[in-house]
Amino acid sequence: MKKYLLILFFLLSLTTLNAQRFTASLDNYQAYKAFRGKPLSDKFSNIESVKLVYDLRTQKMYYFNSKLVPLHFDFVVNYLNYADDLEVFNNKNYSNTAKDRDFLLGNLNHIKGTNKWIFELAASDHMPIELIERFFNLVVKSTFIGKDLKFYLNNSEKMEWFRLDKFKIPCVKSDFIFDELKYQEVVSGTNIGILKQYKIKDLEKTKPNSDEIIVLDGTPDILPDVRGIIVNELQTPLSHLVLLGKNRKIPIMAYTLAFEDITIKKLLSKKVELKIEKDTFFIKETNKKIVFKTNTKKKKLIIDNSVADLVDLSKIPKKGVNYIGSKAQNMAYLIAASKEIPFKTPEDAYAIPFYFYSRHIQKNSISPLIAELIAYPHKDSTIWINKQLKKIRDAIKKEPVDSDLLSKLNFVFKDAKFKNFRFRSSTNAEDLDDFNGAGLYDSKTGILGDSIKTFEKAIKQVWASSWNEASYNERALFGIDQQQVAMGVLVHRSFPDELANGVVITQNIFRKDFPGITVNIQKGENSVVKPAKGEICEQFVAYHFNERKDDSDFDIDYTSNSNLNNNEPLLTRSEMSNLSNVCKKIEEKMHRYWRKNQNHPVDIEFKIVGEKRDLYIKQVRPFNE
Repeated sequence: MKKYLLILFFLLSLTTLNAQRFTASLDNYQAYKAFRGKPLSDKFSNIESVKLVYDLRTQKMYYFNSKLVPLHFDFVVNYLNYADDLEVFNNKNYSNTAKDRDFLLGNLNHIKGTNKWIFELAASDHMPIELIERFFNLVVKSTFIGKDLKFYLNNSEKMEWFRLDKFKIPCVKSDFIFDELKYQEVVSGTNIGILKQYKIKDLEKTKPNSDEIIVLDGTPDILPDVRGIIVNELQTPLSHLVLLGKNRKIPIMAYTLAFEDITIKKLLSKKVELKIEKDTFFIKETNKKIVFKTNTKKKKLIIDNSVADLVDLSKIPKKGVNYIGSKAQNMAYLIAASKEIPFKTPEDAYAIPFYFYSRHIQKNSISPLIAELIAYPHKDSTIWINKQLKKIRDAIKKEPVDSDLLSKLNFVFKDAKFKNFRFRSSTNAEDLDDFNGAGLYDSKTGILGDSIKTFEKAIKQVWASSWNEASYNERALFGIDQQQVAMGVLVHRSFPDELANGVVITQNIFRKDFPGITVNIQKGENSVVKPAKGEICEQFVAYHFNERKDDSDFDIDYTSNSNLNNNEPLLTRSEMSNLSNVCKKIEEKMHRYWRKNQNHPVDIEFKIVGEKRDLYIKQVRPFNE
């Protein structure tokens, strides 16, 4: 009898345990909450998710606890007695046929605080339409959601079916989600500071204190030296705010209701603790001590002024980073790599070495102003410093450029196919392993033989940007010796005919244990890194699911589509596949050239140009995570 009771107790316990881990239906939101967890990918904030499996063998539905069982494969192995390995599971159950499938695998997502429910398959799942519709309708029948459920088109294959009007179920694209997003983690982390509120225009004359966490009514061009930042507009994942914030390692978030939020209003001028996570944030009053990290170590920069001629980047300069800067040196590496990898680089690429900039700023109208700025004791005086920086920039622009330099430029470009040239900063204080300098300096266009957009004007504008407020302040924060900054200039043909431009990080930044590259791309020359208000760029992760490196195994997982392109993809599937392969090969090449950063992702800027839609790579640098 005792043995029987023990067996009965064990069976009852097992039944209760299983009931906690999965269910055949979700009758209300409370039932959903009991099984919800985080989505596998962090591509959206403010999303909760329940994973589900439909067993085609037994015709049974399983909604399972995503916190306790994180992966579909884990569930079918541990609870449905699945015996094959992961590769076989993937090949059979994400295929484009119903023939060999054992399961249908999905995710039931909910945008918190709304009545928006999204049924999503993995982007790598090529389930045929008839199975998608069957699966969708089974979810409708087995949940409380009903007509509010929508199917999310997260890859180009599904978008094309939708365009051809093949679906008989309600479908949505990324704008359905983006329209509801109020919160976005930019840089996760925790910090203590005095909560203050500013308008962007105030920052021109007012410098927030370094012990503050600030709330802003937009995206700042210059990142203040503060403990944390809350902006009221959503960001693209690879914007300059994001990249500079990651470099700073301070918590930053976007929250569209920041200026209306009652909790935030009540905490203004109080010491608070701000904690930013992927899908939520916490802010509360605190008595904890504000701990400052002091940067007493000065970062010394190298200036080699021995090279007094233009540098042809079709040949890799030896230790060129010391006399033409990282950006120009990396362009030479790209040109060399393009001889083996199928991409183009900007034609007629040359570098103006530090020599010419160093001579220019030694002029009597410029050097005393720089010396006065560096010697000024009141470094927190924003108004005086900004005025002095403007004086320096104006003085740089007023003095004539060395006529010998202009003659050299006119000579090397006299037979060039192109007349418009881009002059880009290439300092010794950007594109470094621990200081990316994203967006700190300026690029300008000069036109050969033009009387207004002259080469001389473009060069002086780029040189002057060494003393932008943003660049000066960021260098000061990182302990970079301002007197050792030198500006080279990367020159190459410009792109008035670009069809699209974008940024690639050679890593899946939303799911780092999963393969892929992360891409932000926008139509024409509209900026990805500094988008105009209201513009949404196309964002996706591209990857080879089973690492087979061919198009049949290639998948794209969209986070958003460009609202400047009617929410339609900007690239074809073959263009995306080519971009992915090219960027991973460039990453491998750059690690060899740099002889460091092994297995670290790189940051690549690209363009799609002309009638043939050529892929141009215009920049590469280390990605500072």
